[in-house]
Amino acid sequence: MQSLAWTGQCLTLLDQTSLPGKTEYIACQDYRRVAEAIRRLEVRGAPAIGAAAAFGLVLGAQELAQNPATFWEGLLEIAGELRQTRPTAVNLFWALDRMLAVASRYAPAAVLDEVLAALEAEAVAIAEEDKRVNQRMSEYGALLFTEKTAVLTHCNAGALATVAFGTALGVIRQAWSEGNISRVFADETRPLLQGARLTAWELVQEGIPVTLITDNMAGWVMKKNMVQAVIVGADRIALNGDVANKIGTYSVAVLAKEHNIPFYVAAPLSTFDFSIHSGEDIPIEERSSKEVTTFAGVTTAPEGVAVFNPAFDVTPSSLITAIITEYGILAAPYIEAIAKLEQMKGGK
Repeated sequence: MQSLAWTGQCLTLLDQTSLPGKTEYIACQDYRRVAEAIRRLEVRGAPAIGAAAAFGLVLGAQELAQNPATFWEGLLEIAGELRQTRPTAVNLFWALDRMLAVASRYAPAAVLDEVLAALEAEAVAIAEEDKRVNQRMSEYGALLFTEKTAVLTHCNAGALATVAFGTALGVIRQAWSEGNISRVFADETRPLLQGARLTAWELVQEGIPVTLITDNMAGWVMKKNMVQAVIVGADRIALNGDVANKIGTYSVAVLAKEHNIPFYVAAPLSTFDFSIHSGEDIPIEERSSKEVTTFAGVTTAPEGVAVFNPAFDVTPSSLITAIITEYGILAAPYIEAIAKLEQMKGGK
């Protein structure tokens, strides 16, 4: 299961807004359509957004090459447009910075065919690395599950949120293959139902036992001892271990703490933002009020009612039992653990 595929002139995206009712694909032949897909959540999940943006920049560069005089200026403008699509997921900025770093190795008078080839190679490398990173992360995460465990997850951190395999769901897949997952409880994840539409769909496809619950059932499920662990993904992690993830994650973490249930976060190195100290510095995207006032196209709230619709919240590191990465499992104190992780980044 892959969220995207590259053919050299076109980025094909699995339309996640159509699932689970329809399996449809979007052919993106220019960077504008990629940007639109990111904004519309047709492609979503921090790692998948980063990879899609990288290929979007390749498409933009191919277009710009038709007018070499404006190539370099235009490349920066296109990167800027792609950056503005979603403000919270740091993988978006990480991928675009990495792409621009490749472009910067070439002089303004460089042969553009060589620049295009280098940018395409880097975008492909980002996508391929994501697959390998997820697999390593999943193997580390599975070490936390040594007996049959029922887990709860929020939103979607599976193959659909990455290039393939997944972060939190990748860990679940690996632990399931080792016989240590008995069942997954999936929060439906209001207002856009990524848990119901995407996570439940992925798990059903793979035959992993899944029970769908509404978000406000999580506490009771924990109280009844129906789950023994929680695992989620992340969109941005600060230096102190605070984690931004889909709205509702903070509530789940508070409930897990109250019920003495371990709360795990699975995220690659590219999701860590080494430039910010805490979650207070993480920009939180706010989305259209219609996501809250309508349901499946039907109006469900009074016209004109005030709406607060942040797409993400921040879970403080004090509520997190461990952070699973491709470099191993991080434990508190997170400031020290993440500082060591940053050194690994520098040594890559």
